[in-house]
Amino acid sequence: MSVTLQLPPVLRLTDEQFEQLAFANRQLQLELTASGELIIMPPTGGETGDRNFELAGQLWLWNRQNRLGKAFDSSTGFRLPNGATRSPDVSWIRIERWNALTGEQRKKFLPLCPDFVIELVSETDELAETQAKMREYLENGLQLGWLINPKARRVEIYRPNQEFEILDATTLSGEDVLPGFVLDLQPIFA
Repeated sequence: MSVTLQLPPVLRLTDEQFEQLAFANRQLQLELTASGELIIMPPTGGETGDRNFELAGQLWLWNRQNRLGKAFDSSTGFRLPNGATRSPDVSWIRIERWNALTGEQRKKFLPLCPDFVIELVSETDELAETQAKMREYLENGLQLGWLINPKARRVEIYRPNQEFEILDATTLSGEDVLPGFVLDLQPIFA
């Protein structure tokens, strides 16, 4: 279960201070909400770690073959337009957006919202909090998002200007965002 620290307004972290805090505590997974709350997430358990690796591996392989963008794991921070810094379990941005970043921007938390994210509901996650995170991504420019709940064997698909869609599927299509990408859910639901 994650821990949220309520920081008083006088202790509001700047982007640079949060980045320094995160780099000084690499053993922790930290996120910062748009309202300035510091979220500390515990390491995942073995099943969740394996599932995350499976998801990242499938996206990595598709991306390597197609070279349409850059794929990232859960240790990558994104500084969203609303001021939050989030680390999706798996994410991807179009190559044009990557190429538009400066060399210095690429070394730090990326100053944009991914085009695509996957969030995996782990044993310690609250579904409502993860759904709120998916809505936050949409509000900041996300084009396609998948919230995968292995325990319920269900996926929520998030697209701009639409209600999320609930699927009971064994594969997912990357649609127009990730053309030709098909995620095999069998290893995730096994």
